[in-house]
Amino acid sequence: MVTAADPSGEGGDFFELRRLVNPILLLIAVTLPCAILYQVLSPVDPTASSLGFLPTVVPAVNSIDLAHLEGEDARLERVLREAAMEHKTIILTTLNAAWSSPGSVIDLYIESFRTGEGTRRLLDHLVIVTLDMKAYARCLSIHTHCFVLLTEGVDFSEQKDFLTDGYLKMMWRRIDFLRVVLEKGYNFIFSDADIMWFRNPLPHFRQDVDFQIACDHFTGNSSDIGNRPNGGFKYVKSNNRTIEFYKFWYYSREMYPGYHDQDVLNFIKQDPFITEIGINISFLSTDYFGGICEPSRDFRKVCTMHANCCIGLPSKVNDLRVMIDDWRKYRSLAPEAKQLDDYSWRVPQNCSASFSRKNSTRE
Repeated sequence: MVTAADPSGEGGDFFELRRLVNPILLLIAVTLPCAILYQVLSPVDPTASSLGFLPTVVPAVNSIDLAHLEGEDARLERVLREAAMEHKTIILTTLNAAWSSPGSVIDLYIESFRTGEGTRRLLDHLVIVTLDMKAYARCLSIHTHCFVLLTEGVDFSEQKDFLTDGYLKMMWRRIDFLRVVLEKGYNFIFSDADIMWFRNPLPHFRQDVDFQIACDHFTGNSSDIGNRPNGGFKYVKSNNRTIEFYKFWYYSREMYPGYHDQDVLNFIKQDPFITEIGINISFLSTDYFGGICEPSRDFRKVCTMHANCCIGLPSKVNDLRVMIDDWRKYRSLAPEAKQLDDYSWRVPQNCSASFSRKNSTRE
């Protein structure tokens, strides 16, 4: 019998076939995009590297237009909220493609948290702020909290030599971003990625101080304005004083063209405006927060070590590896041996040679 819905008499077989195929097509349509998105965004098992570094596979996110997925402000709010510890405190570092390659600076940075005393859990509160899409792709493959901070018309992906125009733009972009974080109500520990974390620094921060910063040279007095600060490591509390301070710091780049943020801070630290806004500044001892400029002298105290006073990525990577190796050897010592004062860092090595060529500047 032929019905009005099947004038040819053959439609019954066609509709039966379509009834069977449609659920299969629907399943493919739903699962295939999900599988692709999972491959792009899912972190890779960090234990995959036989060398102890993080994996070389990175997700192909270069073609993702983040603006169509979520606005920059909304993305930042979400990442900060997810990473924050109690009292809205987060750890921040910045990263570009040059420092993000496997086995380079970012791998050593994360490795230091994993080998330090009481530092592994701090990775849960670390936000890696990437300055280009290649670094963002690598971050997604090795870490939970990643945020991409793009600057229209500027490519921050390549290695920026110290005090070049690209380097200065990158440093000042960072200062302006940190002001935004403060305005959102978050306290932060900012750490350059070429700083190794060996102990939890939080117990050494004063709660009655607004702005605490590490030093290339520490005079022995945390209140001495003669200390030479290093902008690569600081603890900043969110309040009106620090927000105004960061605005003034960023504005001051116009008064001192050609200088980077660290030198400008050294210029303005005695400015009357600092007294006017009432910000309390303290300088961190190199006994706890050392670097190649002035190493921490006591392994029983050291929290962080910075590859400052070092020019060039290969030199930094070499000496950072040596630092981690020295730390591991110290941790393997018997308890009584750790109490001796004869254990010292083997750095600088390559950094010493690189810095001697440009000993009038610091990085």
